[in-house]
Amino acid sequence: MTNGATSPVTAATLKVEHSPLLSPTSSQSVTETVNGFHRFVIQGYSLAKGMGIGKHIVSDNFTVGGYRWAIYFYPDGKNPEDSSTYVSVFIALASEGTDVRALFELTLMDQSGKGKHKVHSHFDRSLESGPYTLKYRGSMWGYKRFFRRALLETSDYLKDDCLIINCTVGVVVSAIDCSRLHSIQVPVSDIGAHFGMLLENMEGSDITFDVAGEKFRSHKLVLAARSPVFRSEIFDGVKKEMVITDLEPRVFKALLHFIYRDTLSEDAESVESSSASLSSVSETLIAKLLAAADRYCLERLKLMCESRLCKNISVNSVAKILALADEYHATELKAVCLRFAAENLAGPYGTFRSRSLTCVLIAAVMRSDGFEYLKDNCPLLQSELLKTIAGCEEDYSSGGKSRSVWAQLSDGTDTNGRRVRQRT
Repeated sequence: MTNGATSPVTAATLKVEHSPLLSPTSSQSVTETVNGFHRFVIQGYSLAKGMGIGKHIVSDNFTVGGYRWAIYFYPDGKNPEDSSTYVSVFIALASEGTDVRALFELTLMDQSGKGKHKVHSHFDRSLESGPYTLKYRGSMWGYKRFFRRALLETSDYLKDDCLIINCTVGVVVSAIDCSRLHSIQVPVSDIGAHFGMLLENMEGSDITFDVAGEKFRSHKLVLAARSPVFRSEIFDGVKKEMVITDLEPRVFKALLHFIYRDTLSEDAESVESSSASLSSVSETLIAKLLAAADRYCLERLKLMCESRLCKNISVNSVAKILALADEYHATELKAVCLRFAAENLAGPYGTFRSRSLTCVLIAAVMRSDGFEYLKDNCPLLQSELLKTIAGCEEDYSSGGKSRSVWAQLSDGTDTNGRRVRQRT
C-alpha cells in the first residue's frame, strides 16, 4: 500500500433470519374410573356361621379395569377383638398389580322389597380422601365392622338363609387424550344440492309431467323413492308422460323442489300474513303445498307446511287454518289451532278472561269467513272449536241466571241473548 492512498472500505451486513414458528402442540390428560359390578349371593348363612374368626367365604374372581377382584365375607368377623360381634366384608385385589388405585362400594341388599339397602360407598367421599391404593396382590379394602351380627340375623337383609352383597369397583386410569383436541370437521350433507342439480339440468330424465300446459321433466326413480303414491302411479305400466290435473304449476314446481332437495322453495318459505278473508289462507302456496303433501304422502313436507301455517294463526284465521288442518290430516297443526283457541280466546294458560272480552273475541271468530266455512262444510269441526273455546268457563256461571258461553254460541247468540250477525 503506497502512502496517501486510501484503501477501499467494505461493510458486511449480518442478516438474522427467524425460523418459522412451529405449529403449537397440545395434549390432555384424562383421569377417570373404569367401573364394574359383581353380585355375591351367600346361600346357607347359618351353616357358615361359627366357622371361626378370620375365616372367610370368597366369591368368584371378576375383572374390572384389567384387574381381577374378589369379595371376602367373614361370618364371624375378621377382627379377633370384636369376638364375632360383627360380620366383616372386604374387596381384595386378586391379580398381580402394584399401587392399583380404585374406588369401592359394598351394598347389603334389603330383600323385603322396601329398598332400604345398607350401603358403604367410597364413591361418595372420593373428593375427601381420594381413591384407595392397593399395594400388591391380596391387598384389601372393606369393613371389619360391616354389620352387627345379631341385628343382621333378625333383619330383612337375611331371607331364606341367604345374603346378597352387591359390589362396585371403579379402577382409576389415566391416559393422554388427543381425540378431543384434534378433530376433523365433517361438512353438512349436500346430497340435496346434488339431486337439485339433476332437477335443474334434467340429465337422465325419463318422465314428463303436464301441469296445466306447463311441462316438468323428472326422474322416475327419484320420485318413486320419495313418494309411495308416485311409485304406484309411475310404475303402473310404461309411462313417459303424465297429466296432473289437481295441482297448479307453481305448486307442482314447489313439490318437485322438495322431492329433490328436501327443503321448501323460496316461494313457499314466505308465508303471507292472513286476514279474515277465506282466500287469504287457502289460496296461499304453502296451503296448497300442504294439500299436495297429503296427496302424495310426503309426511316431512306436510310437517314443514304445518310449521309455516302455524306462524300465521290469529283470531281471524284460526277457523280456516283449522279446517285446512282437518281436511289434509295435519294433526300437529290442528292441535295448535285448538290450543290457540283455548289459550287466546278462553284465556292464557286456561284462565278464563273477563266475560265481555271473551265474547268480543269469540264474536270476531264467528264473523270470520273461516267460521262461516266451518258452519257450512264442517259442522262437527265447528262444534269442536267452540267447545274448546268455551270449555274453560264450564263452571263460570253455575246456578246463575246467565247461560254459559258455549250454550249461547251453539245457537248463534251472544251473552246478552242477541243473535251474533254472521258475515255475508
